[in-house]
Amino acid sequence: MPKQTVAEVRVSKSQRINLRTSERQEAILRRAAAVTDRTMTDFILDSAVERAERVLADRRWFLATNEQWHEFQRLLDAPLASTKRFEALVARKSPFSATEQ
Repeated sequence: MPKQTVAEVRVSKSQRINLRTSERQEAILRRAAAVTDRTMTDFILDSAVERAERVLADRRWFLATNEQWHEFQRLLDAPLASTKRFEALVARKSPFSATEQ
């Protein structure tokens, strides 16, 4: 079976998104879609998905200077303030313990 190109592979699209735009916004989107030789729908969806992926990546990936990274590690390694609830939790027998008491 020959390999299919991306253009030949069609994903079933069952969801609909309606947008309202100003004349200026529509004109810009139409021009951008035309110069990239794509339909307006494909251009808008690809652009929106790309932006959404960047927004979500910003919530998963963090950039830090060496100083910020070391401070972050220091805070992670610092002991927690002891509380009665924490002490009671630590005193409980682990449910994963291999030995029975």
